[in-house]
Amino acid sequence: MAASNQGIQTLLEAEKESSKIVTKARQYRIQRLKDARTEAAKEVEALKGEKNKEFAGFEKQFSGNSDDTFAKVNEETEERLVEVRQAYEKNKDLVIERLLAGITNVAPKPHPNAPKVKPAA
Repeated sequence: MAASNQGIQTLLEAEKESSKIVTKARQYRIQRLKDARTEAAKEVEALKGEKNKEFAGFEKQFSGNSDDTFAKVNEETEERLVEVRQAYEKNKDLVIERLLAGITNVAPKPHPNAPKVKPAA
């Protein structure tokens, strides 16, 4: 009976030892996961900082030209307005004459969709 008690005691000690090993393995795994998350967060922050820097450079490169572009567009707009005003002044008398001619010289005729009436026979 002493041998079986000793065998049971040995099994219990082995179970406790294995439990400690499993607990250590779990703690190690949890620690590795935490370390991996921390490392990933650092990499994300570094990448975010790098992309923000690139964006700031891109923005600086292309936003500085907006004032020049705005001035150029305003200049082109003024040029076109001058052209339109010149065309208006040049052609306004001709347009008025044509409008008056169209109003005063009316040739009455039936509408194309009006039904045709046959003369009574």
